Amino acid sequence: MSQELTAQERSILLNHIRDIPDFPKPDIIFKDITPLLSSPEALNILMDHLTNRYLGYELDYIAGIDARGFIFGSILADRLGVGFVPVRKKNKLPYTTVAQKYSLEYGFDEVEIHIDAFGETKGAKVLLIDDLIATGGTAKAANELIEKVGANCVETCFIIELEFLNGKEKFEDQSVYSVLKF
Repeated sequence: MSQELTAQERSILLNHIRDIPDFPKPDIIFKDITPLLSSPEALNILMDHLTNRYLGYELDYIAGIDARGFIFGSILADRLGVGFVPVRKKNKLPYTTVAQKYSLEYGFDEVEIHIDAFGETKGAKVLLIDDLIATGGTAKAANELIEKVGANCVETCFIIELEFLNGKEKFEDQSVYSVLKF
């Protein structure tokens, strides 16, 4: 299988992403990935694509952002034979953590990672994954956390990118890959 999606594969993935108008608030069109998750064909196409893309990266870990990044990240980690590390919302991890704040439209939020998330592997090669990039705040904070604990985030991957929100711009010199762009 090639690294690029075929037109047919792209079409199958797009047909399994549902638009939900006015969710979670008016004038937002939410991109719902649950139809993709419930389709063995669509999910397999996506995961085959990601597996082929990242086979040559010689990754040590996949880090997934709470909560949908856990789904794609854990499947990909299993397929690549590497560890999976959760990046969670504040106060959800049971051990000693490192936190990173990020700004929201009104206020701040925080994500955390275990201080020993990448074990003794200094400079561990990590892929960060999430379902969607909008403004990029959460992913940028997660990326900074990975670096804070001594690992190297080699790329940040999203299943969906909302290009009109320019979230990718937060990653200046970092490599970002999006499977589908809207």
